[in-house]
Amino acid sequence: MKNAREYNFDGLVGPTHNYAGLSFGNVASFLSANKASNPKEAALQGLDKMRMLAQRGIAQAVLPPQDRPNFRLLRQLGFKGTEAQMIEAAARTAPILLACAYSAASMWTANAATVSPSADTADGRVHFTVANLNTKLHRSFECVQTERTLRAIFYNENYFSVHQALPSTPVFGDEGAANHTRFCSEYSAAGIELFVYGRSEWDAHIVSPKKFPARQSKEASNAVARLHGLDESRTIFVQQNPDVIDLGVFHNDVIAVGNGNLFFYHQEAFVNEKVVIEQCRTALQQVAAELRAIRVDSAQVSVADAVTSYLFNSQLLTKPDGKMMLLVPQECYQNRAVSAYLANLKSYDAIDELLSIDLRQSMCNGGGPACLRLRVELTEQQANAMHQGIIFTEDLYARLVQWVKRHYRDVLLPEDLADPILALEVQSALAELSEILDLPALYTDL
Repeated sequence: MKNAREYNFDGLVGPTHNYAGLSFGNVASFLSANKASNPKEAALQGLDKMRMLAQRGIAQAVLPPQDRPNFRLLRQLGFKGTEAQMIEAAARTAPILLACAYSAASMWTANAATVSPSADTADGRVHFTVANLNTKLHRSFECVQTERTLRAIFYNENYFSVHQALPSTPVFGDEGAANHTRFCSEYSAAGIELFVYGRSEWDAHIVSPKKFPARQSKEASNAVARLHGLDESRTIFVQQNPDVIDLGVFHNDVIAVGNGNLFFYHQEAFVNEKVVIEQCRTALQQVAAELRAIRVDSAQVSVADAVTSYLFNSQLLTKPDGKMMLLVPQECYQNRAVSAYLANLKSYDAIDELLSIDLRQSMCNGGGPACLRLRVELTEQQANAMHQGIIFTEDLYARLVQWVKRHYRDVLLPEDLADPILALEVQSALAELSEILDLPALYTDL
């Protein structure tokens, strides 16, 4: 795999970005429930993040939002009549179901799929397994559109293999790349893949959290690795600490992040931390790489502070010069313990640059910089073989900014979801977006 680089596919925030508090176990989402959101600001903040990184030489691409509301879901749940009549009935009798149908959570594309680059897979193609997200109603139907979108972008089967979501049962609860990390010496080389699970349906020895649900199952992680044809000796499965799940660490990317051969993690992230680190270190030696680990002690940053600030839901990125950069949400500097920790972080020679960014709209719903992007490692040939209309450029940025300003509302309250005009606004916006991204059939016949 020559001349490979990492592309960050950022989710473009949809026009129905709102705070419904649908994600039990996600502290920020729950605390923001029923507050006013600003979809326009949310989308512009996401676009500004893409632009900031693109200007620093990071390869960026855009994943479009999904069509909302999901009228197919409403019909499946017994609502009848015209689209306007279904919206009215749902708003009057089951507003939480209407909020689910309007969810814009697909913006957090770290949950869209799990990705393995061609350097790791048996057939030498890039593999994607769409996440079923079956633990939450408002996300469980995303997989249909996600698969369609990924197939439209990565259409060339000589280079890419897109797998449909795993069976939607508790056995195979799958939350995508938010519970997956790849380590390597360089993107073009074979690496190791770390899968983190929170529970098991069949292994009685695995202790589950007591308060909040564990979303990723061991069985799902095993299945994804099989689908991708990964080498067993370079594939690691470890359990997330159930106690931190109960503190609001609903995905592994809220407590750990890795890139290249660097692992930035909290000491309480895993069951049996020492074993996990030794497994990663030993596996990396097979590919002639040495693990570099930055361990954040609880005495420095508590789990509660990590959850509040989303320190670990940052993006750890390799710059064009080969040095690493950490992009953190601005909330990190509003937390005394985390701010003090970051003041000394650059004493580690592994991280060369530290940046912060305003993603308040996303953060209020429980998603930081890392949640907003799906990492895809591609060779130059593979990058040329994918759909080109979604690659981030200054021209695309300008067009998307103007599109957002034309179509998005400044304020969206829970009661606004009852307005049938909102659904028409979304349809108009997405019809234009499909032309901008040159994906004309993306939203038809759904």
